[in-house]
Amino acid sequence: MQDVYTQPGPASLPPEPEPVSSISVRFHFRSAVSWFRDVVFSVLIAIVMVVFIYQPVKVEGTSMMPTLTNEERIFINKFTYRFGLGSIERGDTVVFWYPQDTTKSYIKRVIGVPGDRIRVEEGQVFVNGQALAEDYIPNEYRDYSSWREGQEQVVPEGRYFVLGDHRNQSSDSRMWGYVPRENIYGKAVFVYWPLDKVGRVR
Repeated sequence: MQDVYTQPGPASLPPEPEPVSSISVRFHFRSAVSWFRDVVFSVLIAIVMVVFIYQPVKVEGTSMMPTLTNEERIFINKFTYRFGLGSIERGDTVVFWYPQDTTKSYIKRVIGVPGDRIRVEEGQVFVNGQALAEDYIPNEYRDYSSWREGQEQVVPEGRYFVLGDHRNQSSDSRMWGYVPRENIYGKAVFVYWPLDKVGRVR
């Protein structure tokens, strides 16, 4: 069997190396462009999250103690309620524009949704005829007053009945009525400050 060999071509000289200074400038330029791109992308993600999904807010006042205390920082989820991906449920801690002054935001717990029958008699809340178990309220934060003389009231369509957890220190639906659905813009989901309180909002 005949062996076949390839004929070697003329030897070629290796390319001249680029000057070190040119390589260094190109490397630093690419690194700067990459860093700038990453920063811009991160800022855009943060803006989208703040505008459409999560917003940090500061709790002011004591009406939601002990669940939330004065000066705590929390994240609220604005995405679910804004785009109708989730409904407002009993027990949700919601942030809303105060019906009597929409320049102010309040935070309270949803007790009654549209169509619910609500009665508050000597501090005990009844929803649709059933006594509401509220283990998140210590005895010292309860009150023993009745709402509208303990008469049952039906939550109107498009409205919500809300109460503060610190029942004897809260201005809520017992005083100024129901919250319109369009006023509710967020759900409290997570405490991020102070560090010893970090965790999901009950």
